Order: sequence, then C-alpha cells, then structure tokens
Amino acid sequence: MSTATIPQTAAALSSSIKHIGRNTVLSQNFSLFATNTSNRFRRSRNLTVAMSTVSDPIEVCVKDSVTSPGKLGDCPFCQRVLLTLEEKHLAYDLKLVDLSNKPEWFLKFSTEGKVPVIKLDEKWIADSDVITQSLEEKYPNPPLGIPPEKASVGSKIFSTFIGFLKSKDPNDGTEQALLSELTSFNDYIKENGPFINGKEVSAADFSLGPKLYHLEIALGHYKNWSVPDSLPYVKSYMKTIFSMDSFIKTRALPEDVIAGWRPKVMG
Repeated sequence: MSTATIPQTAAALSSSIKHIGRNTVLSQNFSLFATNTSNRFRRSRNLTVAMSTVSDPIEVCVKDSVTSPGKLGDCPFCQRVLLTLEEKHLAYDLKLVDLSNKPEWFLKFSTEGKVPVIKLDEKWIADSDVITQSLEEKYPNPPLGIPPEKASVGSKIFSTFIGFLKSKDPNDGTEQALLSELTSFNDYIKENGPFINGKEVSAADFSLGPKLYHLEIALGHYKNWSVPDSLPYVKSYMKTIFSMDSFIKTRALPEDVIAGWRPKVMG
C-alpha cells in the first residue's frame, strides 16, 4: 500500500498521530510514549495467533477533542474502529478532525463530513459497521467475528440510554426501558459471559463497550444515575472492558463525553 497523498494544512498535519506496532509516535506537539503490552485479555490469543502486519500504517480519520484539541474526541463509533485496529495489532496513522471546522482535505474523500473513515486498499471507507467488517475480512487474525445469533445482544441499550438521557419526564418509562435492556444483558452475560461471544472478546464487545462508557459518564453527570447493584454482571462486564489496555488507549476524556451529549440534554 502506497503512502497517502492527502493535501493537508499545517494545522491538519499537527493533528496526525502515527501508531506503529504497540508504540505511538505523536507528531510535532505530541511526545513518545509506550503502550503496556501485558493485556491479560489478549495474552491467551497471542500464543496461537500470528500478529497481523501491514506494510504501511492504515490511515484513519476520527473526531478531535472539543475540550483538549489534539486528543481523541468522544465518538463511540470512532473508538470501535480504533479498538479493532488495536486488537488486531495493525499499525495506523491517526488523523484528528475538528468536526466544527472540517478541513478541505477531509471533505475531499468524506463528502458527508462524517467520521470514522479509513483508507483501505487505496479506497476510503466510511461507517463503523462497514469498516470493522472490512478489517475482519482483510486481517482475519486474531479473529473478532461473532456468530449472527449473538450479533444483536445488547444492541438496544444505546437507543434506550439516549431516550432516558433526553427525557424530561421521570414517569415517561424511558428509565424502565433502559433497565429492561440492561437486565436482559445482565442475564445473558451471567449465562454466556464474561464477553458477548463467551470467553474471548469480540467485535460485538468493541461496539457495545464505548456506548456503555458514554452511558456511565453521561447519565452519571446529567441524571446522577448509575447501573444499579442489582445488575452485577453488567457492572463486571463494564469494568472488564473499560480496563483493557486498548480501551484505555482509545477512550475519550470524560469531559468530552459530557460536552458531546450536552446539546441533546439541553436541546
């Protein structure tokens, strides 16, 4: 794969972050830091699965932070893609996009101005569903796919969370709708966990995990609400996912999550 030739302004270039192997090299205003590679959740898989490699870093555009420019923004769909890249040990070139002032170089290949977008086989691909499936097909090791019958597990949690977050009426049933979905997920994990696909983390966890992270922060801030202790398997699942090295590396700042949801709460 050839090196990308995307016209970029100096400001855009300063937001480019190159991730190679398990180290992250931050250009210009960023410093070099190393990532802990002792993640116990992927250790067993690494014993039998060869590491995926690419000749050049995969270019990926994600949301820039609105509270601390130069850091990852609060998009759970962007984090889903980054988690996939991290868990597949793929080198990537991270480009942070200010969505309030989208640069021309970005709009040339993302006509709708949406993130995440990645460049794969010289083609730009949008939509986290399409991106993660494309990565799975091109780089099948380690495998992150999930059986179709498990793909919908926990899929309604995010929409019911948004409904409750936006609600102004405590008696409109939105809280109960969220609790119902979380209870179903709690029961599923109790019988089938610790992850959605059993013992191994999968693409389904990388889709749901960032959404639960937003749920925890946004509802805690705006509603003073948290997952009840009566749902211990949900709480344990969240703790496990949130503590993964790849999740810590790709998560948004809590203040970005709060700022990101403010228009929906106040609007």
